[in-house]
Amino acid sequence: MSPAAGKLAGIGLAMTLLLVLGAAGGVWLAANHYRPLLDTANADLAKAKMARDNLEELAGEQDRKLGELVAAGELRERNAVQAIAKAKEGASTDYAAANRLMQERTGGDPAETAASIIDQELGL
Repeated sequence: MSPAAGKLAGIGLAMTLLLVLGAAGGVWLAANHYRPLLDTANADLAKAKMARDNLEELAGEQDRKLGELVAAGELRERNAVQAIAKAKEGASTDYAAANRLMQERTGGDPAETAASIIDQELGL
């Protein structure tokens, strides 16, 4: 190998070494710059995931409670319908008796008529 070729190889090797050192220095600088940002981003991500899980749990609980309220409302509605039917059935005899009293009413003094109707109704 000629002295010029050896010198050229040495320069090439030195340039390669400088490029490798420059790249390693760049990686080290980038790591030192971006590591705190990555740590902050990871901490924020963990907080966001925890908040999301908490919200999902609260939404599930709210859904269960809403289902319970709907079921309780439907039960109250069924009970009200049954109570109305029972009240109508119980009031039908009183309603019929009141209609009969109104039809049996004859003229004259209203107090005497009312007293006779009440006596008749009570079986006196």
